[in-house]
Amino acid sequence: MDARTAILTRARDAIARSQRGPARPVPRDYIRVGEHAPGSGPVVADMVDKLEDYDAVVRTEPDDAGVAEAIDALLGEARVVVVPAGLPEAYKRAAGRGREVLEDSPDQPIATLDLDHVDAVVTCSRLGISISGTIVLDGEPDQGRRAITLVPDKHVCVLERESIVPTVPQAVDVLGEHPARPMTWIAGPSATADIELVRVQGVHGPRRLGVVIAH
Repeated sequence: MDARTAILTRARDAIARSQRGPARPVPRDYIRVGEHAPGSGPVVADMVDKLEDYDAVVRTEPDDAGVAEAIDALLGEARVVVVPAGLPEAYKRAAGRGREVLEDSPDQPIATLDLDHVDAVVTCSRLGISISGTIVLDGEPDQGRRAITLVPDKHVCVLERESIVPTVPQAVDVLGEHPARPMTWIAGPSATADIELVRVQGVHGPRRLGVVIAH
């Protein structure tokens, strides 16, 4: 059977099934209990390993002072930094050590063209998924608008260790509590590869990602 015949046969079969009545419910019994609990040592270690494999720079800090120091270090030579209005004050102060800090809020958003002149952004996050090394933002005040996390060249993101879950279904359960929030799923710095498999970073978002795993 050639490809054309196979496709047409499957299409006819699908039409025939639809005429016999509604489709059977799709099973949703995904595994939600991993070998290790959310935020546990193995889960955090797996998250760090995946993030570093994606070329992110990761620091794990046990207290607020360490988080602030890590934010400052990861921002490095950035001169202009944007922060969401709801970012904790200690993190704002860390971002402002020798740098200009611009605060973005829904009432006073920074114009996109102005964001193009910003070196970095600092945000918190909603959760992390260790199996894939994914960080999810959901637009809360400590994370801000999607635009501020996509335009600057560097993103420094604070991820609470207790919010790191092992699997995607567990993450979806948490995110499903507020399904109308705008979500951004991040797996390392933005990158793509051309037909010759040359990897280029910073195509659809920040070229550099720094992650602080807090507490």
